[in-house]
Amino acid sequence: MADEELEALRRQRLAELQAKHGDPGDAAQQEAKHREAEMRNSILAQVLDQSARARLSNLALVKPEKTKAVENYLIQMARYGQLSEKFNRRKVMDSDEDDDY
Repeated sequence: MADEELEALRRQRLAELQAKHGDPGDAAQQEAKHREAEMRNSILAQVLDQSARARLSNLALVKPEKTKAVENYLIQMARYGQLSEKFNRRKVMDSDEDDDY
């Protein structure tokens, strides 16, 4: 019985320490998400002018899932070299009205 109690105390203490200091794997996941977000923002800054970024930000307030789809579409186009110039507000408005992406 003493072994069972000792094991229960060890598990409880381990859980307390993990809750207090956080799980190291969780920090790595957060860092990876942060790097991915920075990369997305960097690509979008290269392919969108200021008015287009503002339009996308406004769209994000109303339709976040649609904004994510437009961003993914633009990033994919940029990666494959299909963008010859920066997107402006008009092109973003046309793009968010298309449902075929």
